[in-house]
Amino acid sequence: MTTARTHTPPPVLAPDALRVIALGGLGEIGRNMTVFEHEGKLLVVDCGVLFPEEHQPGVDVILPDWSCIRDRLADVVAVVLTHGHEDHIGGVPYLLRERPDLPVVGSRLTLSLLAAKLVEHRITPVTIEVKEGRRLERGPFDLEFLAVNHSIPDSLAVAIRTSAGLVLHTGDFKMDQFPLDGRITDLRGFARLGEEGVDLFLVDSTNADVPGFTTSERDLAPAIDEVFRTTPRRVIVSSFASHVHRIQQVLDAAHKHGRKVAFVGRSMVRNMAVATELGYLKVPDGLVVDVKRMDRMPPRQVTLVCTGSQGEPMAALSRMASGDHSIQVEEGDTVLMASSLIPGNENAIYRVINGLTDLGAKVVHKGNAKVHVSGHASAGELVYCYNIVQPANVLPVHGEARHLRANAELAISTGVDRARVPIAANGHVVDLHEGRVHVTGKVAIENIYVDGQTVGGVTEVSLAQRRTLGEEGVITVVAIIDIETGRLSEEPDYIAHGFEHDDTTFRPATSAIEKALAGASERRVTDLVELERLIGREVQMWAQRAYRRRPVVIPVVIEA
Repeated sequence: MTTARTHTPPPVLAPDALRVIALGGLGEIGRNMTVFEHEGKLLVVDCGVLFPEEHQPGVDVILPDWSCIRDRLADVVAVVLTHGHEDHIGGVPYLLRERPDLPVVGSRLTLSLLAAKLVEHRITPVTIEVKEGRRLERGPFDLEFLAVNHSIPDSLAVAIRTSAGLVLHTGDFKMDQFPLDGRITDLRGFARLGEEGVDLFLVDSTNADVPGFTTSERDLAPAIDEVFRTTPRRVIVSSFASHVHRIQQVLDAAHKHGRKVAFVGRSMVRNMAVATELGYLKVPDGLVVDVKRMDRMPPRQVTLVCTGSQGEPMAALSRMASGDHSIQVEEGDTVLMASSLIPGNENAIYRVINGLTDLGAKVVHKGNAKVHVSGHASAGELVYCYNIVQPANVLPVHGEARHLRANAELAISTGVDRARVPIAANGHVVDLHEGRVHVTGKVAIENIYVDGQTVGGVTEVSLAQRRTLGEEGVITVVAIIDIETGRLSEEPDYIAHGFEHDDTTFRPATSAIEKALAGASERRVTDLVELERLIGREVQMWAQRAYRRRPVVIPVVIEA
């Protein structure tokens, strides 16, 4: 096992080699995107988003940085989507903005969820629908699709055959032997490919540090049923808008206990409509009603299913917790948080839980009840896969650093040569040549932030300014200066926000400004921009000395 540290650009790809470039999903949970290059053509597997953390205020989502292939989009033969979760399909609309005719390959549900998203972007995609057992040739890539079990129906693994070797990419998967839809991971197909000879195995790492086997979805039914049986008023369920299996369990429990169900939140309404239309979600007649009808129904007959399980500030559940939603949480309601806790979201989630508890609700979540199981294979399942596939090389994907390393150790424990299990990061280039993998370089990548309609306009500098605004405050200084004398014509005006002050607060700042202007006059500085910079620096230094704070200072100089 080697941890890739190279920062050098990759060399020209050998004619008989296969290149793998990870543009997302390594060292993080989200924005999965992998580019395969062979014989001058490119194949993209997944293009997802990463959701922002608290230190990224105002950001909607974070995209993979595909700038390294932007001038080669004409060489992309297809984008293959393994399943319909946002961290695998959420970036596709933004990629299609740059090449609308890019063929998108995926299962029926995955493409339908994508098409519903693309309506908002006014893009009609070029799609190729596939299912397990199908083979498809795109340029020099011969693709075979295999069924895998995950927390969303119609998930696929993809085998990629090239003249450089055979690659098997699991996508997100687990090995639930009793899935709700009866569709198990195709271990026979994995074994068959192992017999053929898998040269490179890209494996989901999300639960690699969790021992044993992931619990079956069916084992959640008793805990969910108890919530519906014992709650005296409304049941409010939060879940990922794409978690069709979990929503099916909620619908079944609501129907059993005589409750109606309403979906809340645009993405939840949209996705459940798609899943129902395609038959992936089985809805008894009359069970689902419009949310407006719920106000006229007895609370004990009401179930609301909404988004916001990760504490997203603008999602329905977060707004309910803060009292900023038309649906008011009340004493006797039970909130069922039926999703996993994504690393990095802990503070936001517990803030929502505390807010709901303060409103009198009982909050049932993974920490206090068996109401969620992961959609990812645990260590026992991964070892099982390594033993039946027996790959020559392994590249752990989809996970933070600890997950990738744990997955690598599992592969090594089953007999894979340590030197053939690189631990890569986003941007690293891994070449498969003559049966061996090598980390050959690194491409420059950045976080691409989406802020409203702006893509890539937000930078780390502007995010730092936003954090400063939120944490330190802002002071606007309006100074009228006599350019001939270099002195203030009158006392500056100070307009401060998020900064406690009174009429005397800024007198020392004014003294500092006057002293700095005197020095500038001696140096014959008359440029207004330079004077603004000087005043801003003096006020910020004064604030740091006096208050141990570094507010954003906006100086405005007016010539008298």
